[in-house]
Amino acid sequence: MAPRTANLLGSYILPGVETNPLPGLKQATEAERLGLGTVWLSELQGPMKDAGAVLGFVGALTSKIAMGTSISHFGTRHPMVLASWGLTMQAMTGGRFRFGFGRGTPQRWKGFGLPIPTLASLEDHAGLLRRLWAHEKIIDHDGPAGRFPSLVFEDFPDVAPPPLLLAAIGPKTVALAGKAFDGVLLHPFITPQGVATSRAIAHAAAEQAGRDPAQVKIIAQVVMSPDMTQAQIDKAVFSRFGAYMAFPGIGDLISTANGWDPAEVASFRQAAAEAVEANKAAGSPLKGRDVLIAPARRLPAAWLSQSAGMGSGADCAATLHSYFDAGADEVVCHGVTPDGLESTVRAFVAAG
Repeated sequence: MAPRTANLLGSYILPGVETNPLPGLKQATEAERLGLGTVWLSELQGPMKDAGAVLGFVGALTSKIAMGTSISHFGTRHPMVLASWGLTMQAMTGGRFRFGFGRGTPQRWKGFGLPIPTLASLEDHAGLLRRLWAHEKIIDHDGPAGRFPSLVFEDFPDVAPPPLLLAAIGPKTVALAGKAFDGVLLHPFITPQGVATSRAIAHAAAEQAGRDPAQVKIIAQVVMSPDMTQAQIDKAVFSRFGAYMAFPGIGDLISTANGWDPAEVASFRQAAAEAVEANKAAGSPLKGRDVLIAPARRLPAAWLSQSAGMGSGADCAATLHSYFDAGADEVVCHGVTPDGLESTVRAFVAAG
């Protein structure tokens, strides 16, 4: 087996809500210095994280590292805009762009006044992009993605289209990634065993669709807190864990994927609801998801030890290797920006 190198790892830039995108550029150049393979940007988490603008700057400031959306959404841009964006990024970066998409939450789409994505619409959108990138003229398309009388590129650049990735938790979405996408971006807090199960699902779906399963990349996302203080771990790990597990549409899927006890999740949600009410009664001294840190500590400690990287850089590197042992092709470090990853990357490569 070939040694595992730093380019198998990725990291987020501008994690969480941001009002200033400029630090993301320094984070991206630091990731390239560390030898990471990809930096990722999640859209719709704040007003200053438009992926087209930010990743365009990242592409100009770097020369080797890939950059991807984790995630963007089909419904917020017209298919012609998405197809053009993907090809333009490929041309400008020498083929370093990766297009990750996801479903989002029903509440978000209702608020936006847009149709709630379905598995069928995700597949249809992906098909539209692939057809446009294959120089096809799409006439009178009427499908789950919408009705489009005429989608045509008059001119076409000589560049390969970017890979299409799909964010997923549950087995149906994982299977769709295997059937119609180039890879799956697994949700944070999926355990190595959950990764192995998801890999089997995606590859089986790819094979059933007549595709080469080896061409469907399994990308795990692991929340990391290397060499952090307890207060920093609370922010990076416990607040995220609590936020995901408190939301039924996400927490239940994570729990099922990992084989966790739903009774423990129900008990946590009761404690979380009580904590939110107590925080309101106290004048809301805790902001954002910080209110969920204490309730998250009531969840089984083994769940976090199985699904997150905590401790020293060497401890976090060992966690990363456990995900590769389970079948991940790449791992994205979540919860920490590249400037906090040097000890982990060095230990990962040394143990590779």
